[in-house]
Amino acid sequence: MSLVNGITYMHEHTTIDLSRIKNIDDTNLNCFEETVIEFKELYDKGVRNIVDVTNLDMKRNPLYVQKVAEASGINIVQATGFYTEKFLPDIVTDWSVADLGKLMIKEIQHGIGDTELKAEIIGEIGSSKDGWTVNEKKVFDASVIAHKETGVPITTHTTLGTNGHEQVQFFKENNVDLASVVIGHVDLSGNLDYILSMLDQGVYVEFDTIGKENYQLDALRVSMLKEIEKRGLADQVFLSMDITRKSTMKFKNGIGYSYLLDTFVPMMKEAGISSDTVEKMLIHNPLNFFGQGVKQG
Repeated sequence: MSLVNGITYMHEHTTIDLSRIKNIDDTNLNCFEETVIEFKELYDKGVRNIVDVTNLDMKRNPLYVQKVAEASGINIVQATGFYTEKFLPDIVTDWSVADLGKLMIKEIQHGIGDTELKAEIIGEIGSSKDGWTVNEKKVFDASVIAHKETGVPITTHTTLGTNGHEQVQFFKENNVDLASVVIGHVDLSGNLDYILSMLDQGVYVEFDTIGKENYQLDALRVSMLKEIEKRGLADQVFLSMDITRKSTMKFKNGIGYSYLLDTFVPMMKEAGISSDTVEKMLIHNPLNFFGQGVKQG
């Protein structure tokens, strides 16, 4: 069973290291005790699941993630796949699409890397700003193979919210059920019509950079969510924060993982978004995505 009944953060990183590319230690999220403290706080607020989308080569550490899960009580879903061009390991260039697909299938069916911890989601597979590189497209092709073999859902990365329509079209052309796909970071587009177009086709979308106001104001995120609710499309939306930096955490005086529940959810309700809609986005939609929920009216 992928998810436990309760609140789910659908796009996070328990540990991740992008510092070799970003060239700042802040992007090496390797603070075990501090993460456990924050996750325990989330547990007390009703969070039961975190979907960890860290993959090759974000310096993933599945055993570390499992230890955080055990110490905090939160069920952490782990991933297989590859990220964007700058972070791709050499095998993406060197291997065939079929072999990359086999690797993902192996990690879903038998275990991630040399562990017995099985991946339960494919992602976050990414495209660059406004399009794919050749290697990124190979990853998407391989992900389709792995998804069709295993039934495991797919979560994507869109750089600054771009290329989302093209991702949806790709999955349609490859006969992937769009109810098994979530397009990530769409809130960064700031473009409601762009997001509605994706929702109208039946795909899930993520408002998963909540709190990153240097990219997009949360007030705009709330206004877009209110319109999505008004149009009856709220059952295709997930919420998350995509924390990848130490400076976002509370021990560094950042907003912390609980910002989504403590600050953003009250903003949604203040704007007139119903408690039922909030509950859909945080609890029922993730369960449905993983094939465990009853469709909410």
